Parts: sequence; structure tokens; C-alpha cells
Amino acid sequence: MKMLKTPLLMSLCLMPFVVPLTSCKEKGPAEKAGEKLDNAAEKVGDALDPKGPAEKAGEKIDDALDH
Repeated sequence: MKMLKTPLLMSLCLMPFVVPLTSCKEKGPAEKAGEKLDNAAEKVGDALDPKGPAEKAGEKIDDALDH
């Protein structure tokens, strides 16, 4: 029984590191639609509460790093 637990435990421990490597590179239609909704909501929020220069600079850095 102990021999069965070790490989199972190892595979479960390695799973969080392996799964991201197998993810697809292209965005699906649902992800694209979600991003559009996020951007629209952010624009509405910006209209109601404008961002300061530091926050704008931070967003430009995030965009440049693709975060």
C-alpha cells in the first residue's frame, strides 16, 4: 500500500507546476469577451473616479509587461 501512495503523492505535488505548461496560448471567445467586459467596466470606473499620474504610470508598466 505504501508503494502506491508515494507516486500518487508525488504526482499531486507536481500538478500545479505541470498544468500551466500545458495550457493553450490562444485566447478563446469567452476569455476575449470577458476581457472586453473588464475593459468596459474599467473605463466606466475611470470616468467616475479619474486616475492620478502614478496609477496611470503603473498601468502603462503593467501593459508593457503584459500583466
